[in-house]
Amino acid sequence: MSAPRTILRRSIAAAAALPLLAVALTACGYGSEAKDDDAKKANVSAGDKKLSADTVKIGYFPNLTHATALVGIQEGIIAKELGGTEVKPSTFNAGPSEIEALNAGSIDIGFIGPSPSINGFTKSRGKSLRIIGGSASGGVKLVVNPKKVKTLDDLKGKKIATPQLGNTQDVAFLNWISEKGWKVDAQSGKGDVSVVRTDNKVTPDAYKSGSIDGAWVPEPTASKLVAQGAKVLLDESTLWPDNKFVITNIIVSQKFLDQHRDVVEAVLRGSVNTNAWINANPDKAKASANTALKTLSGKELPADVIDPAWKSIQFTDDPLAATLDTEAKHAVKAGLLDGTDLTGIYDLEPLNKILKAAGKPEVADAGLGVK
Repeated sequence: MSAPRTILRRSIAAAAALPLLAVALTACGYGSEAKDDDAKKANVSAGDKKLSADTVKIGYFPNLTHATALVGIQEGIIAKELGGTEVKPSTFNAGPSEIEALNAGSIDIGFIGPSPSINGFTKSRGKSLRIIGGSASGGVKLVVNPKKVKTLDDLKGKKIATPQLGNTQDVAFLNWISEKGWKVDAQSGKGDVSVVRTDNKVTPDAYKSGSIDGAWVPEPTASKLVAQGAKVLLDESTLWPDNKFVITNIIVSQKFLDQHRDVVEAVLRGSVNTNAWINANPDKAKASANTALKTLSGKELPADVIDPAWKSIQFTDDPLAATLDTEAKHAVKAGLLDGTDLTGIYDLEPLNKILKAAGKPEVADAGLGVK
């Protein structure tokens, strides 16, 4: 199995070392305590069956594209399925940090984007993690300063931000540039377009100062820029079949999956139930996600940011495996990965078991499942 190029390993290590991309590792209070102390002591699940672990450590980002985790923990939907097994949540600002935490055993299950999942799997030669479910699709936009950029062709010669070298949006933008026939050095970001790697937290300030002309970014960063006067020039979903592509999936350490499959299934049931509740109650779910963000960051998103951002994200149990495979090919094309064998990255048996029991369609692994 091929490993990522040295440049990608260096960039990931450097990104992980940046203070802005460091692990938050602040355990959130909500959802972490079972409401019924007797049930907690007995360590029983909602089905009165004793689970094999007293706790499960779940990692995610304080982003709207991770709303399955935000809402599922905020509303106690995931905890309900776990019964007496305690949820211990941790938040992260970057995929590499979350992968490091998974490898170190600091978390057991994580909500994370496709590129970190691919990198974590390939760097460990297929031994560290499995993708066990989907969470979200979409929610990524190219937004620009309308005074400087009026058409897609105007991007040539401009400075456009992406969150991080080799991250999901960076790979997507590099691939789009290649499709235009333009040239950019993937590592430096220099070329026909200047790709400026900028943490999402500071991208709005960078845009306001004029140091960038636009950004290819996930929500809510895209809508924050629009609130500052930027214009959406391209929604990435329009580049994908059926307007769907994976932006967030669910991973688990292989060790935890092997030892505590019942707990993994309980978390997945909670995720499936959370997505169903989000899709049935979009306004309540949006408010719940915003409450969770306030708990994590100290402030809510204003309506002119959260409303358009929320509308652009689809919450789904399907990991959209074929799109992950395509994203990996884009990384290879950009020179950020060698030829990559992703066989075995998915284990969708627990999820499909849950979906079948609920009378829902099963999902596919695009031939990349465990054999």
